[in-house]
Parts: sequence; C-alpha cells; structure tokens
Amino acid sequence: MNSSYLNTLFVTTPNAYLFRDHENLVVAVDHTEKLRVPIHHLGSVVVFGAMSVSTGTLQACAEAGVGLSFLSEHGRFIARIEGAPNGSAEIRRAQFAAHADPAKTLALARNFVLGKLHNTRQLLLRAARETDAPADQTALRDAAATHETALRYLDRATDLDALRGREGDAARAYFSAFAAMVKRHRDIFGLTERTRRPPRDPMNALLSFLYALLRHDVESALLAIGLDPAIGYLHADRPGRPSLALDMQEELRAPFADRLALALVNREQLKPDDFIEQDGGSWRLTDAARKTVLIAWQQRKQETITHPITGEETALALVPHVQARLLARTLRGDLPQYPPFTMT
Repeated sequence: MNSSYLNTLFVTTPNAYLFRDHENLVVAVDHTEKLRVPIHHLGSVVVFGAMSVSTGTLQACAEAGVGLSFLSEHGRFIARIEGAPNGSAEIRRAQFAAHADPAKTLALARNFVLGKLHNTRQLLLRAARETDAPADQTALRDAAATHETALRYLDRATDLDALRGREGDAARAYFSAFAAMVKRHRDIFGLTERTRRPPRDPMNALLSFLYALLRHDVESALLAIGLDPAIGYLHADRPGRPSLALDMQEELRAPFADRLALALVNREQLKPDDFIEQDGGSWRLTDAARKTVLIAWQQRKQETITHPITGEETALALVPHVQARLLARTLRGDLPQYPPFTMT
C-alpha cells in the first residue's frame, strides 16, 4: 500500500492562499511563501476556514488523485473535491446490489455497529482498570455492561431500526460515563452527552474536530478503492451525506478520535483556555489548539499496530484503507461477512 496515504497537508492559517507552482503546492500568506510541497508527496489536502485555493490547485489535485477537503475553522466538513473515481464498475455494481438487498444491508450494518460497540466497550473497561476512584469504576463498568447487553442482542435485530436502537442505547451509556475517563479539569471537559451542531462544551468541540478529520481519512480510503462514499448501509441516504464513510467511521471513532481526545486532555496538552465560547453557547478550539491537535493526529496515525484481521504490522493511518479493501472483498463475495476493525 502506497505510503503517500500517510501524507496529508493541513492548511490552517487564516487568509492563506494555496496555489500550484509546476509540480508543487505552495502556501502563501500576504504574498509571502510559507510552505512548498511536491504534489506527488501528498495523499490528501485539508484546508480550514477562510482561505483561497487556485483553480490550478484544484486541477492538480484532481489529476494526481489527491483528495482536497474543505472544513470550517471549527472543523465542520463542508465539501470535498476528487478526480475521476478509481476502481472498476464491478465493485460499484456489487455495492449498489448490496444496498438494494435488505438482508445484505442489515448484515453489513450489524458488523459496523459490532465494531463500534466492541471498541467503545474496550475503552470503557480499560479506563475502569486504570482508575482508583470507586464511583468512576462503577460508572464505567455499568456503561460497559450496557454495551455487552447490546452486543448480545445484535444478532436478534431484524431490521435497521432495531439495530440503530441498540446502538443508540449503548452510545447514550458511553457518553453518560465519558466524564469518568477525564482526569484533568473534569469540570470543563467532563461531558455527559454528545452535542454536535453546535458543540456545547469544549470536549464536544474537540470530538467534533477529530471526527471531521477521521471522516476525511475514511472517505479518502473508500474513494481510493473505488467505492461510492454516498451509498451506505447503517446510515440512511441523504443528499450530500457520505453514508458509507459514516458507516465505517463508527468502528474507528474510539481507537482513533476518542482515545486521542482523552490523551490530549489528560496529559494537559490541551487546557481550558485552549477553547473559546462563542455567541449562542457553541465552543471551538483556538488556532493554536487546533494546530496542537493536528500534530497529535498525524503522530498518532504513524503508530503501528498488529491488524486484528490481516495479522500484519500496520500504521494506524492505513487502517481505513485496509478496512475499505476488506469491505470491497466482502461486497464481491470473497469474504462471507465484513470483519470490522477491533481493538484489544
């Protein structure tokens, strides 16, 4: 697998200008060059907030197969530009056929949920082992027990609504116990529910930002293998929604985003003054905090694990690509069912 998948250019400087100069992408601020990167070294580009991108950049990225994503300054996904889709018509026909088959749709959705619940349960149990506070241990183990119950009943779900109901019960239990995993500034970072649009506290703002980065990586992986990110199984179709990317993102939230959010807060790499409350009660990261998160995100993705399915040493950055390939093999009939990514 090409190591270029590991290289993402994040452009965060307000009012920057991203343009093409021969075979390079250049970031300039006030007509002063700040960064120059060969296009062939990049797997993707993510730009944040109010900045300009030249038409030459759009063309260069499309021709080189470099995905270009636009996010708001708060990390909310806005749009994505890709070149011609990769892969053969065969894999997309298989994807559409599975989408039209209720039994196959339910089976795929069930395994996305299975991966998600397994991983969030593991995070809860790990935190319960690491804390000495009895009240925190109880909260974490109770939430893990709710996950265990939901996992046992997944096979009994006969339709998507029942499956989503089990997932929803576990998600509420997870976020109700999330504060018990926060070791620093719990009065600020100890959320009890997930709020998104807008995030109503600093931890929700941090999670939303990390989930946007994860979505970008998952969508890139699906496009690279030739799958259509808009045709999913667990998430309902909606104009502009990359349902399949959201499906696969579920199993990766805990090992990629949630663990990193907790580590940044618990190690005090992020502190309360790294967040700003805005009009209307929403929260966002400061520019400096956003850069801290992006550096940590890239460092985290360089870490290697033994992939639970392939048994190979794999950089975390490549996990979405491995999972996309496993999903494609499942859709083609090479695998009996989709094996989600699970952490120990």
